[in-house]
Amino acid sequence: MLDALSDDGSNVSGADDALEDLVTPAELIGKLEEAWLNEKFSPELLENKSEMVECVVEQLTHMEANLQRVRKGDVKASVHRMEIDRIRFVLSSYLRSRLQKIETFFPHVLEKEKSRADGDPSFLSPEEFAFTKEYLANTETYLKSVALKHMPPNLQTVDMLKAVPEPCLDSFVFLRVRERQENILVEPETDEQREYVVDLEEGSQHLMRYRTIAPLVSSGAVQLI
Repeated sequence: MLDALSDDGSNVSGADDALEDLVTPAELIGKLEEAWLNEKFSPELLENKSEMVECVVEQLTHMEANLQRVRKGDVKASVHRMEIDRIRFVLSSYLRSRLQKIETFFPHVLEKEKSRADGDPSFLSPEEFAFTKEYLANTETYLKSVALKHMPPNLQTVDMLKAVPEPCLDSFVFLRVRERQENILVEPETDEQREYVVDLEEGSQHLMRYRTIAPLVSSGAVQLI
C-alpha cells in the first residue's frame, strides 16, 4: 500500500546512519513504528531520530500528493487515506511521547545531553534542545517570581536536578528479542543472592528491569512492546 502511494515505488534515502542505505516506504514506516514503541514504553528519553522523522514527513507529503491523483469514488482512495492517517497518528504519538518526557525530566535530559561524549548519539534534536533550555529557564523564572523571592535569602535558590525526579530505570518493561543475546545479567550478586544471568533467544518475550536491557534497546537487539 505504501509503495503504491510513493512516487513510483522508489526507495527513500535518509541522512541518518540507520537510514543511509536506501529503504522502501514500508521499511521506513517500520522503523518509525519501532522507534515509537521503544519511546512509548521506555522510562527514559531515547536517542533522537530526527532524520527518520524528516523522511517520514517527506514521504507523507508524497503520499498526500499522489492521493490527489486517485480518481474520486475509487475505493482505494479511502483505504489509502486511512493508511496516511495511521502513519500521521504514529508520528504524532512518537513526538508527543518525547515531549512529555522532556517536560517531566527536563533538567536531567539537559544534563545527559551536555555530558555525552563527542561522537555519541544525541538525545535531543536541535529544536528539542532549544525547547528544553527555554523550558528550564521559564520554570526557574516562574519559581522565583511566585515563591523563591518571598523566601529567606538562604532558601532563594533551588537545584533543579535535585528538585525534579529522575526517570525510574528500575521499572519493568515487556520486550521481544530480535537478536539472540547470551549471559545477560538480570540481577547482580548481593549478600542475599547470587547473580542471575540468562540467555535471550530470538523471538522470545520477557518482562525485565529496564536498566538491564537499556543498551540492547539502543542497539536494536530487543524491541519494547
